[in-house]
Parts: sequence; C-alpha cells; structure tokens
Amino acid sequence: MRKVVVLAKQVPDTANIAADAMKEDGTVNRGALPAIFNPEDLNALEMALQVKEQLGCEVHVITMGPNTATAVLKHSLYLGADKVWLVSDRKFAGADTLATSQVLAKAIQHVGDVSMVFAGRQAIDGDTAQVGPQVANLLDFNLVAFATELKSVSAEHITVARDAEVQTEVIQAPFPVLITVSHEANSPRYPNATRMLKYFRDDIAIPTLDRETLNIPEELCGLKGSPTKVFAIKNIQLTGGAHQMYEGANDGIRALVRDIVKDYTEV
Repeated sequence: MRKVVVLAKQVPDTANIAADAMKEDGTVNRGALPAIFNPEDLNALEMALQVKEQLGCEVHVITMGPNTATAVLKHSLYLGADKVWLVSDRKFAGADTLATSQVLAKAIQHVGDVSMVFAGRQAIDGDTAQVGPQVANLLDFNLVAFATELKSVSAEHITVARDAEVQTEVIQAPFPVLITVSHEANSPRYPNATRMLKYFRDDIAIPTLDRETLNIPEELCGLKGSPTKVFAIKNIQLTGGAHQMYEGANDGIRALVRDIVKDYTEV
C-alpha cells in the first residue's frame, strides 16, 4: 500500500509570549509556554487524509520532540492517521532547521516506501519555512512549496495550486514529492469520536525513533549539527507614538505628503 508521511510539530503558543520565552542560548524555552499543534501542520494532515480518501493510502505522522509531543501524535490518530512515530533523543535538542531536516529525512527513510510527504508551510515558533524544502533536498524528492489547494491525485502524480505572490500556479508533480501546505488550503476536520475512544488511553504504544535507531552521526544532531547560531536576543516592546490627523481635502493631502517627505529626508 502507498505510504504518505505528514511532518507535524508541537510548538509553543506564540499568542502567549512572555519575557522568559527564550533561553540564553537563543533556543525557545518551551516549558514557559503552552504547547499546541502547529496550525499549518494540521492543514498538511488534512490534505494527506484527502489523498488517503482518494487513493486508499496509509498515512503516517512523524513528530520530532520530547515525550510530551505524543499529544500531537494522538491528535493525529483522532483525525484519521493510521500510524504515528515519535522521533526523540536528547542529542536532538537545540537543533536548527538543517539538523532537524537531517533527522526527519532519516525518519522518513525508516518508514520506507514513501511516495508523498506533506508538511506545514512553516512552524509558528520559527517562521523560516526551511525544513520542508531541506527534507525534500536530502531525500531527492520533488518539491512543491506553499500549496493552497489540492486539485487532484492519481497513481502517478499529484496536482496542487500554489501561491506565487502575484498569481496562482497549478503544478502537476510526479512521485516522490514533498508538499508544504499553507493555511488557505483547507479547513482541518474535527476529531472522530470513535477514534478518540480507541486512542485516548495512556497505554497506547507509540514507537520512538532515537539517534541510534536512525543511525545518525552525533555531529549532525542538535546544537552540534546546527550551523545557525544566535548571538543576541532582544525583547521588543511595541508602543504607540504620536499621531497626526489630516483632512481628506486637497490641503490635508498636501500637508500629509509634505510631512512624509520631510520625515524621509531627515532620516
């Protein structure tokens, strides 16, 4: 049976940022913020489930994180995923997008016989949109980024629309392919009550893939394998400033233009 993988992430709720949200080493203090399912990963899972309904494929969800990230995996099972995998090891801590992509690519290879991978366009705790493309490059998969609609899928290829800023592109991509999905693509379904009763129990076995299982050199993992370094962190507080009201008549518009030019030339 055709296998489809969804890359999901448990992320801090960035709507509740506090002063202690970051650690001194530049990584997120995940213990200081409530954890949620990365929103666009839910859109990716929804697209994968739609493909499953059309092709009858098997949907696997992979998440990389601590044991608490199993909450994301259980939610995936409630929604319709067939199998879930937790990728977890202390050596993975502090990974940037490159080190994360190395691990996720190995996890996808561990699942085996994967023809499609879906991932959210980006995670709200980083906003880099780099992991999906990097995983596609490591696996030598075709890549379609920023998909906004599933058009069709067949045994040989998938057709999606993508946001190209000034226009919408319709792309037909052969397998294997990795697709990053934006929030415009769909509305994620609600959990299925029957599946919730089946998987809600604490004794549900979720397989864990660690560094040794995936056979990843230690120097490619976590902080050691992360070329991205954070040198300084600043807390930015946005405050209101002075404002000027202008009339909508010609005199007001002239005054507005004059003041804009004045501010620009004084910078």
